[in-house]
Amino acid sequence: MKRRNFLKASTLAGLGFSAVPAQSANNSKSKNKSQHIFSLTQNKAVIHSNSVVKSSRIFHITDTHLSLNDERGIPFQEFSKRMGNAYKSNIHFETGEQVTTLQSFERTLQRAKEQKADFLALTGDIFSFPSEAAIEWVLGKLQETGIPYGYIAGNHDWHYEGMKGSSNELRETWTEKRLRPLYQNNDPLFASYELNGIQLVFIDDSAYEILPQQLRFLQEQIKSKKPFLLFMHIPLYIPGRSMGYGCGHPDWGEKSDKNYEVERREIWRKEGHTKTTFAFYDEVFNAENLLGIFAGHTHQLAVDVKNNIPQLVSAYNAAGNYTSIDIKPL
Repeated sequence: MKRRNFLKASTLAGLGFSAVPAQSANNSKSKNKSQHIFSLTQNKAVIHSNSVVKSSRIFHITDTHLSLNDERGIPFQEFSKRMGNAYKSNIHFETGEQVTTLQSFERTLQRAKEQKADFLALTGDIFSFPSEAAIEWVLGKLQETGIPYGYIAGNHDWHYEGMKGSSNELRETWTEKRLRPLYQNNDPLFASYELNGIQLVFIDDSAYEILPQQLRFLQEQIKSKKPFLLFMHIPLYIPGRSMGYGCGHPDWGEKSDKNYEVERREIWRKEGHTKTTFAFYDEVFNAENLLGIFAGHTHQLAVDVKNNIPQLVSAYNAAGNYTSIDIKPL
């Protein structure tokens, strides 16, 4: 995001707002009964909850687009060239200086340590392609912080552009070959971490869709009645937003796929989303114990509220952006 656009977004966000379970004229059918208040000022989100929780701080990091490589990446240059040349230099969102993606990621982790973050939530496109060198570098940096973390893939993390195979096939292949250590023995498609009374739920929608086992996992989190935050890469559909909010978007499909040739991948399915993806969407926005959704992918800071559930999209970490999420008792 250009600096002036970030400042504009920050000014709007700085006004703040609350998400509470009261019905409104625009949302009379809201079913979210979890008592909580959500506010956002620039890149700092605060959630007050009446659940039994302890004050906690989560750093949300998404879309760093690291393209660090070494000789092991030479056989894959045909598939990594375009994204390997992207995000070489970026304007830091705070200082306005030129920074590399490596500098942005390191500075964000340092800020997390300084602010005593309790957890790091990485929601995909940390890598521009599944480079062994980049993955090893990130693992080392995360371990150095000593801060617990969760990771879920984005659509670039497992994608070598032009390589044959469906999104699901390529995701499975490069998860097993490269990304697996980042999951800390958890299922790559979904995981949940407990943090001071809050469940941090990670679900991989990097192929824009939801699989049956992911839907079942979400339903288990809802049935538990425990307050939870949902972390994904691609934001859930919000009316009026772009196709970047493509998970659960009613127009997602072959006709709306404008980037498949540039990204050299299979075109989206002609018939659109599966019933499972739409069922997942409905479950999320009717979850009484969901306090908020956090995603990336679009690279621009944005927040929307549906059924009194806020969805915050963090700006891209390639330019140093992150969101600090504070959980506090109401």
